[in-house]
Amino acid sequence: MAERLLATRLGGGGDGIADGPDGPAHLSGILPGETALAERDGRTWRVVGRDGAAPDRIDPFCPYYGRCGGCVAQHVGPDLYGAWKRDKVETALRRAGRAVAVEPLRDGHGAGRRRVTFHAREIDGAVRVGFMAAGSHDLVPIERCPITVDALAPAAPVAERLATLLRSSGKPIDIAVTATDGGLDVDLRGTGPLSESRRQILIGEAGRLGLARLTLHGEVLVAPGEPAVAVGPGRVILPPGSFLQATAAGETVLAGLVEEGCAGAKRIADLFCGVGPFALRLAARAEILAVDGDAAALAALDRAARAVPGLRPIATERRDLFRRPLLPLDLAGYDAAVLDPPRAGCEAQARQVAASALGRVVMVSCDPGTFARDVAILAEAGFAAERVVPVDQFRWSAHVEIVGTFVRRVAKTRHRR
Repeated sequence: MAERLLATRLGGGGDGIADGPDGPAHLSGILPGETALAERDGRTWRVVGRDGAAPDRIDPFCPYYGRCGGCVAQHVGPDLYGAWKRDKVETALRRAGRAVAVEPLRDGHGAGRRRVTFHAREIDGAVRVGFMAAGSHDLVPIERCPITVDALAPAAPVAERLATLLRSSGKPIDIAVTATDGGLDVDLRGTGPLSESRRQILIGEAGRLGLARLTLHGEVLVAPGEPAVAVGPGRVILPPGSFLQATAAGETVLAGLVEEGCAGAKRIADLFCGVGPFALRLAARAEILAVDGDAAALAALDRAARAVPGLRPIATERRDLFRRPLLPLDLAGYDAAVLDPPRAGCEAQARQVAASALGRVVMVSCDPGTFARDVAILAEAGFAAERVVPVDQFRWSAHVEIVGTFVRRVAKTRHRR
């Protein structure tokens, strides 16, 4: 039997939360102030209706919204939406024992996402590509994702064509597509080993589709074009499967905040540097040590830097910063460090930074929880937050990027090298 539940707050995943008879009830698609008619389904609740609409409710624009599992907040108005994402960061910091003022949400969506991963499955005898449905592994076929850049408009048909050529493998296939200046860069994953004849078929199709590059699990099959993107003042030829910020606007906003956080620094350690979205910009006025575990990304950064006149030196070092973080002695003589780890955060490196004589740290994160944990490590060593800024690169999703600038209140004695 359905029950009436009043949502009082917005949950971390974009669902309305009501105080149910046995604790918090998560109500998909419901906003604070709305009463949902919901049926219990085991330990979860299934919304079957609602009374009225909250003032913050807006109409979703995507025809796949509610079925596709990507966006969760297209029904949330701008004021509530901005407060929701900002609160995710504040809550994580507060739970870590660090009550830090967080600035209003910055937009980083711009023209849209420039990379996307489709899933290919056989449905009713035909190959279909799309995204996973919310809360399940069911496929939602997609013709065009409206939150991507225009250059990705043909991405779904391209993915479907390539997947159709591989249908005899009988395996679920993922197709990662990135929009580059030279065309679409496509990586096929999950196919397993392919025969030489099948490889040749794919290579021929890549030419007919006008792809910049086609790779198989990161192995280049053919590269008729140049899969390059502008990164600050440089032009980076992307290594197969390398990390790239989801939107060009998001990269620009994040990099601008990093530059502001490093103002005045003459020697900067850029850790987890990737292909250099920060290093290439910071090198306009500072000497850079760029460190990452991905050799191909470092090589791409080095090539791009050498082609830009007037940059200060960028030294690169391949290093697994999770297992072998830079030690205080390695960081001696640097004025600032930039930490941009993956979702798992950088606990080991943060501890070494805390033990060093560094006076300024800029941390970039895509996870409020690990960000707060690493911030707490710095705070225990005397670092205070100068500013914390949430950035909305993954608009309408539950994700939020964060840039925090931290300054040590009490200077530590510098190590001598």
